[in-house]
Amino acid sequence: MRFELLPPREQIVTIMERIYGYSMTTTSGGNLSLLDSNGDVWITPAGIDKGALRPADISCVKPDGTIEGPHRPSSEYPFHRAIYQMRPDFRAIVHAHPPALVSFSIVRKIPNTNIIPQAHYVCGTVGYAPYALPGSERLGQVIADTFGQGVDVVLLENHGTVTGGKDLLTAFHRFETLDFCARTLIRARTVGEVRSLTSEEIELSRQRGEKLRKFRPEGHTTRELELRSKIVDMVHRAYDQRLMTSTEGTVSARIDETTFLITPFGVDRKYLDVEDLVLIRDDRRERRKRPSRAVRLHMTIYREHPHIGAIITAQSPSATAYSVTGAKLDTRTIPESYIVLRDIPLVPYGEQFGNGEALSKRLGETVPVVLLQNDAILTTGRDLAQAFDRLEVAEFSASALIDTEPIGDMVPIGDIALAELEAKFLSTPAT
Repeated sequence: MRFELLPPREQIVTIMERIYGYSMTTTSGGNLSLLDSNGDVWITPAGIDKGALRPADISCVKPDGTIEGPHRPSSEYPFHRAIYQMRPDFRAIVHAHPPALVSFSIVRKIPNTNIIPQAHYVCGTVGYAPYALPGSERLGQVIADTFGQGVDVVLLENHGTVTGGKDLLTAFHRFETLDFCARTLIRARTVGEVRSLTSEEIELSRQRGEKLRKFRPEGHTTRELELRSKIVDMVHRAYDQRLMTSTEGTVSARIDETTFLITPFGVDRKYLDVEDLVLIRDDRRERRKRPSRAVRLHMTIYREHPHIGAIITAQSPSATAYSVTGAKLDTRTIPESYIVLRDIPLVPYGEQFGNGEALSKRLGETVPVVLLQNDAILTTGRDLAQAFDRLEVAEFSASALIDTEPIGDMVPIGDIALAELEAKFLSTPAT
């Protein structure tokens, strides 16, 4: 999907549908705007249900202040105008009140974006704006001044969050990623001490060596075409279930001994399509496409583990809470969790970069899932369905463990019961 080719009204409605659909705003809360090449500001209207917004509802404020459209522009228009004046590089602004970010705003703390590398790159430094009356010129000045410090994301004291960007999709990615960090941090604080990445560790994540020789596919087999559709379906499911964010999460599937498909770098997971996937064959990549930066890791795993047919890495918030604390994600909760996941080891930060040979050696038929420290959960399977099931079960298990905190201590399945499970379900290689 070429999101940037949609008219301003449709872009705003599309992004608001995503924000409202993921409970990151309410019927009356939040506002989005877009500054076009004519200097017109397209903005969500005041007093209109955000869950039923239509393109015709969007207001347009002309450079001379003339308003076009059936509704008044958002009452927060003054701060949108002030931000655009302060930051001429911004062409879009997102403002809303997702619960996790409101939690941080009312305790007056800024979410740490150095918990995973991608969050740092997407959000950068997060600014903080002191409280001012909503809709007032004072609020606009306070927020604009904070953006004037060079940040792209601002937490509003006792209010919410504002992000800006070169386009609406960029502003949304920053907003969604900061919300992910907030949700993950809240979960993480219940299981352990959060570990932050150093600047050197963040820089290390750039060293993934995704550069490969190119080739032009001469045709597409039926198996490849079927896998393209299945991967896209799985990515969309993962995104809709909030197991992935729009900017993070990788899926690949093996076609044969030397060929596999992998998701691309830099494509919004919500809009991923079959033609975006990158074919990898004999250590070469499909020309004119950029594969995930984890492509060499996937190459190594497929080469060293013939039984693996699919690989998924994702930042699901509950599992990632264990990743950023190093706390043990205990799978001895219910029979399904232990049978599907086995024990989940924590892989030290850095092993997933480069060729990933050390990480690959940790995997096997009895170790199908690992946690990547301060990064993601990695699941494998004989096919996409099994790898995805393991991702879901891991997130459900992590969520259940975290939710025990206010009600009591977790009591694991006992050794005798585990032995019975292993004898019945795990006496043969993992299925």
